[in-house]
Amino acid sequence: MRIVGLDLGAKRIGVAAADDRTQVAVPIIVLAAGHDQLAAISRLLDEQGADEVVIGLPLSMTGAVGPQAEQALQVVDELRRRLSIPVYTWDERLTTVQASRNQLPGHRSGRRSEGDKGRRDAIAAAIMLQAFLDSRRSVRA
Repeated sequence: MRIVGLDLGAKRIGVAAADDRTQVAVPIIVLAAGHDQLAAISRLLDEQGADEVVIGLPLSMTGAVGPQAEQALQVVDELRRRLSIPVYTWDERLTTVQASRNQLPGHRSGRRSEGDKGRRDAIAAAIMLQAFLDSRRSVRA
């Protein structure tokens, strides 16, 4: 079984994937969040042979659903209508911060290129997906 995790953003969509055998999420790619992101996501999931998809839910630090989370939930609702695979959400709070800390440890200038930011988004998707996988593993144990 292949599970794909998505970190939705205004400019980019970080993508990670894992399979049920290894249970390890790895960053895969970054998509441009263009005008038809749903079609791009659908194509990607098909190309990846996804059996499930997990969408990061950007809740506020208090756990409230704000404007970004509302947008993510709209994407989730539309994907659930379009796809024949399960679509889950998972709290992604602080994954971008954690991804930034894990990325480019020797990079000290403080400036990030678009490529760095894209890589960070894919790493954030992997962190979020790994948390989802770990929670399922602990429920099954």
